[in-house]
Amino acid sequence: MGFKRFWVPLAIAAAFCNATAGLAATVNETAGPVSGLPVPRYVSLKSDHVNVRGGPTKDNDVSWVYTKAGLPVEVTAEFENWRRVRDSEGAEGWVYHSLLSGKRTAVVTLKSKDDFAPLYDHADPTSGVTARLQSGVVASVKRCAAGWCRIIGSGFDGWIEQQRLWGVYSDEKVD
Repeated sequence: MGFKRFWVPLAIAAAFCNATAGLAATVNETAGPVSGLPVPRYVSLKSDHVNVRGGPTKDNDVSWVYTKAGLPVEVTAEFENWRRVRDSEGAEGWVYHSLLSGKRTAVVTLKSKDDFAPLYDHADPTSGVTARLQSGVVASVKRCAAGWCRIIGSGFDGWIEQQRLWGVYSDEKVD
């Protein structure tokens, strides 16, 4: 995988999970109650050390730590200065808003970790292949339209089918 999640050996109480379950229900489906930005939406991590907590305060235990800046996460709820995020593996927790960036990134996702996704010269499967990317590669998203995204990363730049990325919605246009 292109990122690591460091698990902190702390238990998250079931009572807390029940207490925060209603927070998602208070979120407007089109705009976050705090930021006014769409919820859900994709963002990325600003730092190589991002604590993910079991709830939206510093009093809550750290459940794990993300150790890769630029990793895409999906904001699924807002509460004051906290954002509930989900990663490409489905894990959810709360992150302080200043540790998140609006910079768009995505993770290459494939059915098998042994497969490779072709990266093309143009948004056309008949154009030349510039690279083959493994599952878990993280890249900056520059543009998405008509089912294709232009992504850039360390040693590659090209077009990939949008369905092969986690970090952009299937019908989303990114400029």
